[in-house]
Amino acid sequence: MSQGSRTLERRFSNTLRFLHGVSPPPARILDLGTPNELGRRMAGAGYEVSNTEGDLEEATGVVGEDVDIVTAFEILEHLVTPYNVLRAIQAPRLVVTVPLRLWFAPAYCNPDDPWDRHFHEFEDWQFDWLLEHAGWRIVRTEKWTSYGALNGIRPLLRRFTPRYYAVEAVRQ
Repeated sequence: MSQGSRTLERRFSNTLRFLHGVSPPPARILDLGTPNELGRRMAGAGYEVSNTEGDLEEATGVVGEDVDIVTAFEILEHLVTPYNVLRAIQAPRLVVTVPLRLWFAPAYCNPDDPWDRHFHEFEDWQFDWLLEHAGWRIVRTEKWTSYGALNGIRPLLRRFTPRYYAVEAVRQ
């Protein structure tokens, strides 16, 4: 298994464990974004998962009014205005993960794919503030590190510096 695969497996495991702590299956989940591997794993764990359609930047109507939880895993950092999406969500509970800003690395940008870039990389207090302004009360948070190869100073720092921030929030 490659280092990238191990990092992804670890992120998925941490995310599923966090989600299970919020609500064990079965729960109805609207996962923001297109169908993906993590959504398939949530469904395999017993959750009823659906995904959004269209451009999230244009989400101005009610989002997730018929579900128990809205999830947004590694997606809000790609949006220019995540506030509008967070404000539009009407589900009673929200579970989100975002990448944290690393002081030793620039924001992620894939020059070959305009959809694979981060407009935001948050500090935990910034994301908390964004959620609060969008009408959410934070119930629980957790951070975890990225786990990659050890060839270089940045990969070594990633083993000790939290990269992912998970938040459980309820509508205020």
